[in-house]
Amino acid sequence: MPLIKNRYGKGRVRVMRIHRDGDRHEVSQLSIKAMMEGDFARAYTRADNSTSVATDTIKNIVNVVARENTGLCTEEFCQVLAKRYLDTYPQIASVAISAHETKWRRLSFGGKPHPHSFVLDNNGRPFVEVAAARVGPSTLASGIDGFAFMKSTQSGWENYPRDRYTTLPETADRMCATSMVASWKWSGKPSNYPAANTKIMDTVLEVFSTTYSMSVQDSLYRMGEAALAAVPEISEISMACPNMHFIPMNLSAFGLDNNNDVFLPTDEPHGQIECTVGRG
Repeated sequence: MPLIKNRYGKGRVRVMRIHRDGDRHEVSQLSIKAMMEGDFARAYTRADNSTSVATDTIKNIVNVVARENTGLCTEEFCQVLAKRYLDTYPQIASVAISAHETKWRRLSFGGKPHPHSFVLDNNGRPFVEVAAARVGPSTLASGIDGFAFMKSTQSGWENYPRDRYTTLPETADRMCATSMVASWKWSGKPSNYPAANTKIMDTVLEVFSTTYSMSVQDSLYRMGEAALAAVPEISEISMACPNMHFIPMNLSAFGLDNNNDVFLPTDEPHGQIECTVGRG
C-alpha cells in the first residue's frame, strides 16, 4: 500500500530567551513546533532510519538558534530557525515552524520602566470572599488567583542544607517567577476598595522587583510587611507562590556558553512557598 503523505518533527519545544542590553533585559518565551517533510518515507515503509533526523536533535537546534539570536523578534527568529534546518539537512524538502508566545509586560514604578521585572499579560483573576451569619461577626477578604510575575535577575538560593540527596547547585543570580494566589482580610473599610486593592498589588510588586531576593520566602515576607504598611485597613495577607521554573539549558555540547540567556520554562514539579503576614 502506498504511503500517501508523511511529516514529523518536535512539538511544544519551550524556550525562554533573555536579551541583555546593559541593565535592561528583553524576554521572549516561546512554545515552538517544528515539522519536516522530505526524504523520510523509508522510515515508515522499510524500517530504515538513515535519513531521519532525531526529534531530540530538532529540539536541540531550537535551543542553539535561541542562544545565537537572543534579540530577534519571533517572526525573525522562526525564519532563522527554518533556514538552519534546511541548510543543515539536505533531505528536508520543507519545514513548517509555528511559535506561540507567552507575553510578559514590563513593570513600571513611578512612571519609570523597570529593567528586568515583568508581569504576565491578561494576568490573574480577582476574587472576593464573604462569610456572614445572623449571629457573630462577618468577614470579608479580597484577593487574586494566578497572578504571574517574574524578574530575570536579582534573585538567589544559597546556604541551604546539603546532603547526599542534594543535587541543586547554589546560585546568587537566577530568574525568579511565580503564579501567585494572594488574599487579604479587611479589618476596616477603605475609602475605595478597588483603589486599595490596586495599592496592595502595586506595593508587593515593587518590593519584589526592586530588592534582591535571598529566596521566595524572603521576598514574600517583605512583600507582606509592605502591603500591611501601605493599607492599614487590612489585618493580614496570605500568599501562596508556586515557582515557575526557568532551567538554564546546557549548551556546552554545541560549543556554546549559556550566561543565563536561554532557559527551559517548566512549572511541574514546582516549589510551593506559602505564608501569612499579620499585625502583631
